[in-house]
Amino acid sequence: MFDIVIRGGTVIDGTGATRRTADIGINGSQITDVGHRLGRGHREIDAHGLLVTPGFVDMHTHYDAQVTWDPYLTPSSWHGVTTVVMGNCGVGFAPVAPDKHAWLIGLMEGVEDIPGAAMHEGIQWGWESFPEYLDAIGATPHAIDFGTQIPHGALRGYVMGERGAANEAATAEDIQEMYRLVKDALNAGALGFSTSRTMLHKAIDGRHVPGTFAEKEELFGIGRALRDAGKGIFQLAADHLSVPEEIDWMSELSRNMRRPVMFNLSQTDQAPDLWRTLIRKLEEVHENGAQVFGQVAGRSIGIVMNWQLTAHPFATHPSFLKMMQCSSEEKLAAVRDPEFRARVLRESPMHIGDFETFVTTTYSKMFELGDSGVDYEPSVNTSVQAIATAQGRDPKAVAWDLMAAKDGNAMLYFPLFNYADGDLDLLYELHQHPLTRMGLSDAGAHCGAICDGGMPTFMLTHWARDRTRGPRLPLEHVIQRQTRDTAQTFGLHDRGVIAKGMKADLNLIDYDRLGFGQPEITWDLPAGGRRLIQHADGYEMTICSGQVISEHGQQTGVLPGQLIRGAKKVPTP
Repeated sequence: MFDIVIRGGTVIDGTGATRRTADIGINGSQITDVGHRLGRGHREIDAHGLLVTPGFVDMHTHYDAQVTWDPYLTPSSWHGVTTVVMGNCGVGFAPVAPDKHAWLIGLMEGVEDIPGAAMHEGIQWGWESFPEYLDAIGATPHAIDFGTQIPHGALRGYVMGERGAANEAATAEDIQEMYRLVKDALNAGALGFSTSRTMLHKAIDGRHVPGTFAEKEELFGIGRALRDAGKGIFQLAADHLSVPEEIDWMSELSRNMRRPVMFNLSQTDQAPDLWRTLIRKLEEVHENGAQVFGQVAGRSIGIVMNWQLTAHPFATHPSFLKMMQCSSEEKLAAVRDPEFRARVLRESPMHIGDFETFVTTTYSKMFELGDSGVDYEPSVNTSVQAIATAQGRDPKAVAWDLMAAKDGNAMLYFPLFNYADGDLDLLYELHQHPLTRMGLSDAGAHCGAICDGGMPTFMLTHWARDRTRGPRLPLEHVIQRQTRDTAQTFGLHDRGVIAKGMKADLNLIDYDRLGFGQPEITWDLPAGGRRLIQHADGYEMTICSGQVISEHGQQTGVLPGQLIRGAKKVPTP
């Protein structure tokens, strides 16, 4: 007798194998049989007409704060995700000195655009060391599993104090202490170590993330902790244009550690063909024995623009800068005022930085988010600039009018990375390359600008079913990319595949109905903090550790999720 039997579903098992019809038997938290005509279950689930997939494993999230107050880790659990990995990009909340809580919050707020007030109210501090952080977050029930990495920013601040925050060079004593703490963290259950080297990542005070300019001795000293512990991955948010040169030290580091190194691989407008060079470099270093992988997103890393969000075409205009502290109601009232519109359109934007100028003035990369569904691969012929040219109007006026629609609640979409060519063809190639991994959803972060936590749903719909502007990817491949492949990247060999003995993390999906709505602005974080969310349709059931955590799109209230402490072996059937 099984606890649960799922009958007659179309099973896509996560290995890339061709789909098949099968029954799945579950006992406790494990799959105990996959086949036909299985015995009875205490609960029988009819899956005829549904896809049955492993639960998705999202390996690039920023739930480091949210995990302390949100048992459901939304939006990920709405999109079939049953395992998340956080602690990415060198930011997180441990280790931390008792008087540095506010500093770490400012670091996370600046880098990941999570409201500081929400973190100040929501985080219930009860740790100093990284192992103590694991104990604290592991003591609270959650719907899905979660693992984390030890972040360079927090580590450097803890060991070096203000010298670390100011990105001064680490001494030999500093490096030895960081080595010790990273090794302790790995032995306590950290899945790896993360750092940031991109110029885009800055704390709320404008300073770069601690570790951005870390010298080779520091990085390799930390790497020795991974080597000596014999576990963990070295993850970094690289500076996009510097990656070709940095791959050489990443390769040397990987060989020295005998551990994987993974960097964020994205296309930029400044160097649209650089990704091809990076792929060739990856192939070369793998031939020399290094384990270096590029982590790629499922689509463009896109900015959602609205009057109430972090970025929009008028965010750096003097009249809007004066309204930064105003309420949403006050901002929308101003938008509806014809005199305010005329004044802003006459103004020149202030230069805050090259990146900010690029995002707020490149009208050829701004697209309307229409009512008939979100188009994440829009034609350049539909951009704000193209509309303005066709109508003989100022693109600023066109952008204003589009955003002012729906009583000021309309949105624009700005595909920041992976869209220099005006399509997603490069990602079609990258997602077929064996040295890339699927990630960069940034779920839990960029609350006022990016809404990519629903990336797993997008992968299944756009790439395997709906794409019209180019070739599609096989559904089996798309599922493998975000189940077995992502799980094994972090050594989680107990999940991501539907097979006897594996962890019973599963999705039952009405594939014809699978989709997502428009991004929504909500104020549901602690202290009324703002964030962007996106719900999904078509997930009939999600199961984590053999327990149904959502049914027909509604959370059941069951909380079987656990902290993942370290790598997991392939279970014995």
